[in-house]
Amino acid sequence: MDLLLQQIINALSLGGIYAMLALGLAIVFSIVRLINFAHGEIMTFGGYGIFLSMSFGLPPLAALTVGIGAAMAMALAMERTAFRAMRGADVVSLLITSFAVSEILKVLFQNGISARPVPISFPPSWSGTYQIAGMTIGVAPTISILVTLTSLGALSFVLRRTPIGMAMRAAAEDFEMLRMLGINANRVVAMSFAISGLLAGIAAVIWTAQRGSVDPLMGFFPVLKAFIATVLGGLGSLGGAVLGGFVVGALEVLTQAFLPDNLAPYRDAIVLSAVIAVLLIRPDGLLPAKTGARS
Repeated sequence: MDLLLQQIINALSLGGIYAMLALGLAIVFSIVRLINFAHGEIMTFGGYGIFLSMSFGLPPLAALTVGIGAAMAMALAMERTAFRAMRGADVVSLLITSFAVSEILKVLFQNGISARPVPISFPPSWSGTYQIAGMTIGVAPTISILVTLTSLGALSFVLRRTPIGMAMRAAAEDFEMLRMLGINANRVVAMSFAISGLLAGIAAVIWTAQRGSVDPLMGFFPVLKAFIATVLGGLGSLGGAVLGGFVVGALEVLTQAFLPDNLAPYRDAIVLSAVIAVLLIRPDGLLPAKTGARS
């Protein structure tokens, strides 16, 4: 039982990272119909922001803030330089653009900073443990869960209670009608990218704190899993993206912990098979977007 509870905590921690990345993907997709495969590079840029900040002597908390800000800046730069001109283009053109941006940034990271992982020295207490009812629980997974829940709660408040959040939800419902009402569409789209960058930056903070390093491909696999989570939850559904992230995280952790050793090499295949089985039963995802809407 103790092992199961510990693995549930690990699943929530990993699932929280996937949920934030999936939500960032879903927010952008719900408004401009773009699946941004360069989202992983936003996360990576945030990680390098942390590394460079600490290299210049900033304290860890300040460096983490810089990393989040760097991720938001990168997301806004992507929107302005690459995606704004493509707004309204067909899905294939948008996919090609996002892949191109992703590959360009990977090359820049590999040649401009480092092609190999670079270590980041976080305070030792961040990787410590504590005891509850005989269970040994990591500090980093606990902080990850708390940060994730706080971030998702704050974002829910912004989307439901603030003017820009309601404008984003309206844009997801009917983008053209929003423009006809005189609302600045560029501002709404830019805000959606900024929020996706914020979530990617927070994910970068948690990911680098747990791994203790950053590399050019740091964001590739987490965002790939986040995309799977987005599809599993229901493409275009914000709540579904969050749910899908936690489900994928739970499947990964639990299969790693409880699969027999002879099946361990097939863990990813087993997880993806479970996702496919769910989609065969619910093709629109666990929490599909409302009919005729985008979120």
